[in-house]
Amino acid sequence: MSKSTNLEREQKILETATDLFIYYGYDKTTVGDIVREAGISKGAFYLHFKNKDDLIENLLVRELKGYAFNWLDRIEADPMGGTIGGMYKNMLYALQDNPLMSALLRQDKRILGSYLRQANNAFKRPQKQPSSRFKFVTMMQEAGAIRQDIDANVIAYIMNMLNFGLVAMEGTMPQEEIPSTEAVIEGIAIIMDKALTPEDGNYSEAGKNVLKQLVAEIKQQHGVE
Repeated sequence: MSKSTNLEREQKILETATDLFIYYGYDKTTVGDIVREAGISKGAFYLHFKNKDDLIENLLVRELKGYAFNWLDRIEADPMGGTIGGMYKNMLYALQDNPLMSALLRQDKRILGSYLRQANNAFKRPQKQPSSRFKFVTMMQEAGAIRQDIDANVIAYIMNMLNFGLVAMEGTMPQEEIPSTEAVIEGIAIIMDKALTPEDGNYSEAGKNVLKQLVAEIKQQHGVE
């Protein structure tokens, strides 16, 4: 059976599934729940997705794309968005805008449930190319926008740690000891700029040019104009 080209209905299914997965979790949400909330038939669902696993894999791609383009729009609007601190700050704000993306990042067992235990889930598949963050850091170093005396893989790993920490800290400390999310994000941006920006200038435009190259590659890969 060929896949339906009804993109409006497909997006409705994905949006409905997102809300249900966040609220009830992957395991407690059935295809029946999704089609009932979306106001469609099961037959219409299967014109778009083979099963619930196929749905969540398409949802992962959709959320990653949405998160990436939100981040890039924020950077373009920020005069200092091309510095490493500005990029990181806007990345974290984009992450905060997307609850499902936050769950994906920390591989939340309540939301993602049994999908995480599958042998061939998206998180366990080997990467054929360097990670996007490693590539980003390498390009920033080549442009002179990040200091070059720290290994790019180490920088990318630390950035991933900070991302994970931001979404995973809730519940590990007394609420009264946790600063506001905005204050934490702004503080991280200052620390990143102080630690990683070369001392001899402001590299915001160089950084934005790196992002433009990455955006062009992403759009080409996904056929986006």
